[in-house]
Amino acid sequence: MNAVIDTSRYTDFCNNDPVAVERVRTADNLYLPFVSLAELRSGFLFGTQARQNEQTLNRFLNSPRVTVLYPTTQTVRNFSQIFYQLRQQDTPIPTNDMWIAALVVEHDLLLFSRDPHFSHLPQIPRVR
Repeated sequence: MNAVIDTSRYTDFCNNDPVAVERVRTADNLYLPFVSLAELRSGFLFGTQARQNEQTLNRFLNSPRVTVLYPTTQTVRNFSQIFYQLRQQDTPIPTNDMWIAALVVEHDLLLFSRDPHFSHLPQIPRVR
């Protein structure tokens, strides 16, 4: 399985959630979107364990199975299409999650997230 892991599921993994640990352990490759990386590092700054959290994240990022996904011109096109779709459906979702969805579409990956608003995007395959 090749999957995009979002901020919530990375946090679940770090908190030893059994489902998250199993999915991460058994994934062939994991992809962390740039926006999730930014959300995590921003959150670390507000916490009391910033250094420890950064070290844990760096260990995760240094795994040969983990790749950070950055936007391309195609990501921007996908984002625009997703934004339009959600507006037409009158089902907005957070902007960062639209970027995540755009990357999932671009790279033809599964999404590992517990955010229910991704269900507004049936073209986004999910890890169960």
